[in-house]
Amino acid sequence: MTRVFGLLGKRWTGLIVSVLMQGPVYFADLRRAIPGISERMLSDRLTELSTAGLVVRQVDEGPPLRVSYRLTTAGSALEPSLAELGAWAEKYLGAEGGTCPEEFRT
Repeated sequence: MTRVFGLLGKRWTGLIVSVLMQGPVYFADLRRAIPGISERMLSDRLTELSTAGLVVRQVDEGPPLRVSYRLTTAGSALEPSLAELGAWAEKYLGAEGGTCPEEFRT
């Protein structure tokens, strides 16, 4: 678990993987899909995910030259786990500012 959260627990990483679940995405489109993330942070997180073997960087020679990213088989295998985490968050964190409702605090 330490290794999982060491990688996926970093800010923005889960959102990046979630966007890439839809299929290959160009860098600029990925940045637009995640409001608030800087180009530098996006680049850093994509490099980490690539190094871990979860994301592949593809260069389309163009013109114009464009870079896209897609999940590897290992990255795509995260989908059921992320879906479960999303369902858990919906139920236990809800829309009340991200806090667990009183009914579940027993």
